[in-house]
Amino acid sequence: MIIKVHEPADTRLDPFRWRDRQLASKLDRLETVGAGMFVAEGDLVVQRAVDARCSPVALLCDESMAEHFADVVPDSVDIFVGTEELRREVTGLGVPLRATGLFQRPPLTDCDELIAKSSRILVAEAVDNPTNLGAIIRSAAGLGWDALVLSSGSADPLARRALRVSMGTGLTLPFARVAPGDSLASLLQRHNVHSYGLTPDATAVSLHEVKVPHQQTIALLLGSERDGLDEVTMVEATQLVRIPMYARVDSLNVGAAAAIAMYALGPR
Repeated sequence: MIIKVHEPADTRLDPFRWRDRQLASKLDRLETVGAGMFVAEGDLVVQRAVDARCSPVALLCDESMAEHFADVVPDSVDIFVGTEELRREVTGLGVPLRATGLFQRPPLTDCDELIAKSSRILVAEAVDNPTNLGAIIRSAAGLGWDALVLSSGSADPLARRALRVSMGTGLTLPFARVAPGDSLASLLQRHNVHSYGLTPDATAVSLHEVKVPHQQTIALLLGSERDGLDEVTMVEATQLVRIPMYARVDSLNVGAAAAIAMYALGPR
């Protein structure tokens, strides 16, 4: 139902102002039945959320986008229409997005189930910066990787910034989160996954020398921007790999490094 709004302070628009912790608590983000909400920012991201069959709660749009989405979401969903100034003020982004969507979070996928049906798996260990995670997800989707497995300390793929940076691909790349205390190595070994730990360590194998076994399920292990992979994770990885660096640069941003490694190890 299309509803015209005129005041930015209209309380019906409050959820569009909420930050990630207001949209979904930590327990919501770990929920397997789908709890809490997320915000899709921009008409492309909103469309991808709709295409991914996420359940819309409400939309805030310009007139043309309101008419478009009125044809593709249930009649029970409120579609608020406001001026550029109103939309700019409500979202707090400084730009009047043509569409912003409030959606119900989808249920979290089981790690074992996700790994069992994937052949190229990205593993993010304590990648806690949502901008980095969003860039990694966009590269993973674009370079043909099947799944994302997150440690308990990694950012939320559906956080506002992560979803914005990933251009909504966080809704199309299946992801699961390892429960606190669970062993990542045991999880991968249980499914006979060949794991490559990405590190700037000079003793690691240069990426261009790596030969991926034919039809072998593989995982690329990525660590945090500050600390890299945990020592235990590095010891238990099948192989440690590195990107050769020049000009006395020791390493790349994790998002850039991940894209290079995913291209080198990805499907052909």
